[in-house]
Amino acid sequence: MSTFDLLILPGDGIGTEIMVEVDRIIKWFNDQGTVTFNTQQSLVGGAAFDAHGEAISDETMDMAQKADAVIFGAVGGPKWDDVPYEARPEAGLLRLRKDLGLFANLRPAICYPALAQSSSLKHELVEGLDILIVRELTGGVYFGEPKEITDLGNGQQRAVDTQIYETYEIDRIARVAFDLARKRGNLVHSAEKRNVMKTGVLWNQVVTKIHEDDFKDVSLEHILADNCAMQLVRNPKQFDVIVTDNLFGDILSDAAAMLTGSLGMLPSASIGAKDDQGRTKAMYEPVHGSAPDIAGQGKANPIAMIASFAMALRYSFSKAQEADMIETAIANVLDQGLRTGDIMQEGKRLVSTTDMGTAIIAELNKQTA
Repeated sequence: MSTFDLLILPGDGIGTEIMVEVDRIIKWFNDQGTVTFNTQQSLVGGAAFDAHGEAISDETMDMAQKADAVIFGAVGGPKWDDVPYEARPEAGLLRLRKDLGLFANLRPAICYPALAQSSSLKHELVEGLDILIVRELTGGVYFGEPKEITDLGNGQQRAVDTQIYETYEIDRIARVAFDLARKRGNLVHSAEKRNVMKTGVLWNQVVTKIHEDDFKDVSLEHILADNCAMQLVRNPKQFDVIVTDNLFGDILSDAAAMLTGSLGMLPSASIGAKDDQGRTKAMYEPVHGSAPDIAGQGKANPIAMIASFAMALRYSFSKAQEADMIETAIANVLDQGLRTGDIMQEGKRLVSTTDMGTAIIAELNKQTA
């Protein structure tokens, strides 16, 4: 029987509520007797700031380094708007990504048939949509230096953010994208702005060489990032895997997410390189935020959080069958017409966070009956 160590970081707002439902799923798998998850829980984000005066403690980071995977909820909220910039709740998330070396962010955009009518696009454009955006996560303009605001005098200021990429950063994220495409539709679109940005020129050159050297069996298309955004709205099902940099990945993945009808439905994974023992550090989290306006009211949609755990089963623990079980259970519950408020439709049944979790577990039980 396989045994894995998980670090659970619920965070702030609805993060604590949706993580309860993941805890129930974890317990369900433990009770089946085929896999064991040992869990530890700690603070991150605003909750950590309230307790320690920082967004994540060194002790929690040490726990994250030792875990087989981190399961992360959501951070932030207006309560912490005035804390120092370096201690803001989001700083905990950024430190986890950086210190764990999580350079590849996997953002699926999947439209369940039962929710196709919820998309802002026409039903036929999104039904059956299954895109995977692979975003470089630890480089680019979010981390480049200098990053500063300078006082120029006479009431004028200058703000500078620096976009930097090196060959190895592009190489490793491209390889992740090509490897994943081989297990999907065998098509990669590489999105950059080579027409106006030197980093885009280098990105294009490196991805092209890797493709020619090692991945000729995978189809590769180069696309300008602004055209990619337009095509996501025009004809999203033309895409399989999209690989792109940190800034464009941030924008394109959110645009793709809304094609599905709700951010509350979408999971994500952030993964690093394999170590000498073949272990890969990874963190799994829903795409949505902490939603403080509905926190504590039982209105949060736990599906993205539960689906993030399914991604952990698939990518960190090689438990594809168990991941499929969760994803099938989610689809079945949606087919039955159960909806949280964010995905509510006329004629469907509104349920609470806990009720949705209970229904998904009931569907898991049916699969093992």
